[in-house]
Amino acid sequence: MSLGRRRFLGLTGGAGFLLAAGLGGPRLLPTHTSTGSVLRSALPLPPPFQVPLRVPRVLAPVAPDRYELIAREAEAEILPGVRTPIWGYDGTFPGPTIELRRGRTTTVHHRNDLPVPTVVHLHGGRTPPESDGYPTDLVLPTRGWSGGHSRHDPAARIAHGSRDYVFPLDQRAALLWYHDHRMDFTGPAVYRGLAGFAVVRDDEEDALPLPRGDREIPLLITDRAFAADGSFAYPSLDPSLTRVPGVTEPYTGGVLGDVILVNGAPWPVHEVSATRHRLRLLNASNARRYELALDPPPPDGPAFVQIGSDGGLLERPVAHGSLVLAPAERLDAVVDFGRYPVGTEVTLVNRLGTGTTGHVMRFRVARRDRDDTAIPPRLSEVERLDRAQATVTRDFAFRSGLLGDRHGWLISGRAFDAGHAVARPRLGDVEIWRFVTDLHHPIHLHLVHFQVLARGGREPGPYDGGLKDTVDLGPGEAVEVITRFDGYRGRYVFHCHNAEHEDMGMMATFDVV
Repeated sequence: MSLGRRRFLGLTGGAGFLLAAGLGGPRLLPTHTSTGSVLRSALPLPPPFQVPLRVPRVLAPVAPDRYELIAREAEAEILPGVRTPIWGYDGTFPGPTIELRRGRTTTVHHRNDLPVPTVVHLHGGRTPPESDGYPTDLVLPTRGWSGGHSRHDPAARIAHGSRDYVFPLDQRAALLWYHDHRMDFTGPAVYRGLAGFAVVRDDEEDALPLPRGDREIPLLITDRAFAADGSFAYPSLDPSLTRVPGVTEPYTGGVLGDVILVNGAPWPVHEVSATRHRLRLLNASNARRYELALDPPPPDGPAFVQIGSDGGLLERPVAHGSLVLAPAERLDAVVDFGRYPVGTEVTLVNRLGTGTTGHVMRFRVARRDRDDTAIPPRLSEVERLDRAQATVTRDFAFRSGLLGDRHGWLISGRAFDAGHAVARPRLGDVEIWRFVTDLHHPIHLHLVHFQVLARGGREPGPYDGGLKDTVDLGPGEAVEVITRFDGYRGRYVFHCHNAEHEDMGMMATFDVV
């Protein structure tokens, strides 16, 4: 496979939204990218901007601060008139949104009615190790499980049928998400639908005059391709997801689809009032990056005002003409639709896509309304860590390599080994971690939020502000991050959040001691 170090364009090669049917399944386009290869759907696709945006339902507690979710098989109408088999939390894609409160310990009881093991990770959560979703801490199916696992881990915590995940929520208000994190099979499991929002609220954010209610819009952005029978097309070596991990050779750089879904709907449309709206953006794609812009742009200045990042509110708002999101990154931005005349159709476009992947969704400015919201010049206090506080500096190289006779992805020349910790930070210590990459790699640390110190030896980039848990690195790029390893002792992982890279070895354990 040829993996050039050029800028990712997310090409699909399609010239329109109606694609010719394929011969029984997805076809590889001749265009490769530095992230992966593109699957083309094998059935006609609908025109864009016809399906309404769906906002995931909010999960009701079964008792104070206690929730229940069932991972199960279901069918969903994603493309109009087509039934698509999914794996979903409570049988939906995305799963229901869990509303959480800072400082209130919350328990989520997960039951696994799927035919394979699962592991649930609250991405962005400051979580004790036993509930963090370490990739070998399996929840075996309720129907029983006779299969083994591709790597033996004597320290794995195995549950039969269900598990309680306990989240103390000692953290700021932020947009989090939960998804499957089973070792070697995260990519296909999330692709089949195992993902959903989790929103942490707190008094500090509630006191701000930001848009809320139906003017706070969660947008989970993914890309998928569809087989001729309407199922999700994914090039697993083992479609049963029971024994053999990984994808076929053209897709080892990452799986890219030709259909953009927002909250599980293809290129949806949403009516808004001519007022400020808060867009809570999550890139839940396996490998695709996005550069989001508005078309037409507002007539009087930048389109977006960023107010938050992975770890919650920024100190101060930052204006952007466009927004770049790598897999797993979240970003909160306010758009003032009052800058457009009523009747305007505003398209959220993807500048890193072409054809079917060049559009994301559309907003219709339907009416005037009273707007009592504002964006304060100061949003929050964020403790800034200084280089002088660091006790250790560690270096990690994210590069491709061989796993036996197959292509894989390695951290500092080594594939994931649950029994080997590459770092043992001391509880409470501040450390600097330096990452260097060969190609595009969005790097995610469990447990901690970090600050970006430098990018390429210079200042952090325009989207590096605030507290992060995932940082996007381009080909040949180096980034320094600084964090305090506080909260809990135990073993955690960090990894590339290109899901195919993660499944093919690009993950490592660290122990907080």
